[in-house]
Amino acid sequence: MEHVAVIGLGCRFPGANNPELFWQLLHNGVDAITEVPKDRWDIDAFYDAKPVTPGKMNTRWGGFLQQVDRFDPSFFGISPREAEQIDPQQRLLLEVAWEALENAAIVPQKLAHTQTGVFVGISNGDYHRLLYRDYYGIDAYSGTGTAASMAANRLSYILALQGPSIVVDTACSSSLVAVHFARQSLQNGESNLCIVAGVNLMLTPEPTITFSQARMMAADGRCKTFDASADGYVRGEGCGVVILKRLSDAYKDGNNILAIIRGSAVNQNGLSNGLTAPNGSAQQAVICQALKNACLRPDEISYVEAHGTGTSLGDLIEIKSLKTVLMQGRSQKQPCWIGSVKTNIGHLEAAAGIASMIKVILSLQHREIPPHLHLKQLNPYISLEGTPFFIPTESQPWSAATKRCFAGVSSFSFGGSNCHVILEEAAAVPITTDSEIERPLHILTISARSEKALLELAQSYASFLALHPSISLASVCFTANTGRSHFDHRLAIVAESTSELCKQLQAFISAKETSRIVKRQLSSRKRPKIAYLFTGQGSQYVAMGRQLYDTQPTFRQSIEYCSEILLPYLDKPLIEVLYPQPGLNSALDETAYAQPALFALEYALFQLWKSWGIEPSAVMGYDVGEYVAACVAGVFSLEDGLKLIVERGRLMQALNLECEMITIMSNEAKGRAVIQSYTQQATISTINGLQGIGISGEPYLLNNVAVVPELEGANTIELPISQTFHSPLIEPRLAAFAQVISSVTYSPPQIKLIANVTGQLATDEIATPEYWYRYMHQHMQFAAGVQTLYQQGHELFLEINPKPTMLAMGRQCLPESVGAWLPSLHPELEDWQTMLESLAQLYVRGVSVDWSGFDRDYPRRRLQLPTYPFQRQHYWLQRNATENKRLHTSQSQSTKTHPDI
Repeated sequence: MEHVAVIGLGCRFPGANNPELFWQLLHNGVDAITEVPKDRWDIDAFYDAKPVTPGKMNTRWGGFLQQVDRFDPSFFGISPREAEQIDPQQRLLLEVAWEALENAAIVPQKLAHTQTGVFVGISNGDYHRLLYRDYYGIDAYSGTGTAASMAANRLSYILALQGPSIVVDTACSSSLVAVHFARQSLQNGESNLCIVAGVNLMLTPEPTITFSQARMMAADGRCKTFDASADGYVRGEGCGVVILKRLSDAYKDGNNILAIIRGSAVNQNGLSNGLTAPNGSAQQAVICQALKNACLRPDEISYVEAHGTGTSLGDLIEIKSLKTVLMQGRSQKQPCWIGSVKTNIGHLEAAAGIASMIKVILSLQHREIPPHLHLKQLNPYISLEGTPFFIPTESQPWSAATKRCFAGVSSFSFGGSNCHVILEEAAAVPITTDSEIERPLHILTISARSEKALLELAQSYASFLALHPSISLASVCFTANTGRSHFDHRLAIVAESTSELCKQLQAFISAKETSRIVKRQLSSRKRPKIAYLFTGQGSQYVAMGRQLYDTQPTFRQSIEYCSEILLPYLDKPLIEVLYPQPGLNSALDETAYAQPALFALEYALFQLWKSWGIEPSAVMGYDVGEYVAACVAGVFSLEDGLKLIVERGRLMQALNLECEMITIMSNEAKGRAVIQSYTQQATISTINGLQGIGISGEPYLLNNVAVVPELEGANTIELPISQTFHSPLIEPRLAAFAQVISSVTYSPPQIKLIANVTGQLATDEIATPEYWYRYMHQHMQFAAGVQTLYQQGHELFLEINPKPTMLAMGRQCLPESVGAWLPSLHPELEDWQTMLESLAQLYVRGVSVDWSGFDRDYPRRRLQLPTYPFQRQHYWLQRNATENKRLHTSQSQSTKTHPDI
């Protein structure tokens, strides 16, 4: 059978609210047991040191969590009224399961409608007892709030999971048995991913009283496992979650593999010395079966996390069982360590098995066996002398004779259901990629459901980076971008190093503004519409896009593909024109080369944005840019588009007209008035805005036009182009180009396309030679086109161009507060800085980004990053500990008065 990978963890255990803190607790040998908190029950009222005192417990201790009354219901779409009726075990499970998925870098929403199984070990019903004491407090939510089955079912419901959803109650072995069932579900193809959990909370005194009556409780509140003074266990609470996946799928999907489940087995004691008495032969059988399923020899196991509750009889039987099985074929040079996490956090009952398993996974990751506590003198009936078995009272380095370490985890229930799971250390998986290049800048995105939560999350990331200064910035950003849900309160930061990112986070926390921090709250669930603006000649410059060409494979491949198509048409290769060798001149300002170069660059930028999941709702071009816009909209192929633009540029170059173009910051009426006397030599080529027009004509006439009194004070810009376009002046020489236009295959646009001749949405006419003939000599209606885009609902305008020339013109066409105008490149900035700052603006405005595509060409590793900071508030039955005591007292009196109860 195929092995199963553990790819994510989450936990809330006594003294540790996450896996990292849990490891610190284990590594440091911390005893997390405390006295019973006042908000659980009045320990003074229930404690009696004398064992088996009716109605009393002989211990004051336990392993407790803090603030189990708190929950963030709105995060999970639960109303406050329902939240109060839901068992805190269910509520805790929801939060920790979410944290475990984030730990695995899995976006929970992406699991909707998948065969994801949920297997939960749970057996305690304290909240049920509390709730049902008050008949008048029972409402419609009470049943679903306290039914054990709902622990798994509610998680499946909220995440829309469609795999098995099962609760397991085998008492103390519940959660490890859940692991066994999940492993089988994955192996038989019933599930493709499994969320496996154990949860236990101690909210009322009754279970501790009954266990005290059974003499199970340690008087001093410590699990003194294997010690001569062992006299019982101490109860503990918590929740642990592991995310499981078939090993082959985990490798294929690039998951972070924390450990491997090699085998597991479950059996039952059957008829033995007593219902709750341990059975050595059954324990041996379940371990042997797990080894057989794992295809391992007994001597390959180098550590066992024992059930180890700390009872003199149970400890003795368990050690004997381990020795009987694991001594087979083992030499003295093959040590096997034995420990129990119950000495740290107590016996978590239904969650005990998952706590043990998480301890072993963390130990395998750190290759260290943490200390086993409270062992002062070995139980005299346990003999380890002269054997290769050891109990670690101090931390031990974990190494094995084989290349990898193997460990067993045991969990036995007081009802006789036994489980054993065998774990294997995960092999280090090298990062493989076809590219050895890297971006110079990275972008981190984090988000939350509220401003407060976003601030807390930023603080968590800042603290995390401060503790891990040498961590890979690229992998941090990759994990955060791809492995987290994206909520309405959004933050995006561009940084070049881990230290800079940490400083930028601190700046955000301190409410300081910087150019590389972008924050915004989405105000609508509607997906924003993006319009792409493709620019024309005059925006080119040598080495445009060079940084992208050197460091971005998708961009480079697009440029090289265009260059290959252009080889038969150009005397100089496109790459040499765009990126000439040092000391060599470029022909980029020659129209014959400028136009195909701009086309190729803009096409490559389009493909790059597309690979990141950013696609336009509409496109509009300006001059050369309209050819690119039509190409990406599907009007003609890339090959035909490049052929058209080459011939167009060649025609313009060959015309050798004494013509230039200028842009005048004035309105159309004034422009037409000043050229009235020169209608044969000058014409309006473009209407760029309410206060911007382009005029084409002979140079000496344009000089005269620029200084006429009507334009006094108007800014005039001469464009760096060698010929003029969109002018009747060239009409007599278009016959040759008409032939090329007629040879192209046209199709209707597949993306909304603005026709610049009309400034309106393109009709089927744009897929005809006649339109492209008209386009050569008619002026462009840029301002009308921007208005059309705005009327179509577009408020995000992304310029696909080496220089942000259209953005300034576009802003003049719409009200000042409307729209976000974003460049792709800027000649005065690094390519990546411009691209990522624009990407950040798109992200915080709700644009969906394919973050996996964004990093597809680079080596990345999924990391374990800070998890979501739930905004937890008090949700509890409207009574306090004093009221619980009063109810308990009244019930006791009622029982005495009514013996039939």
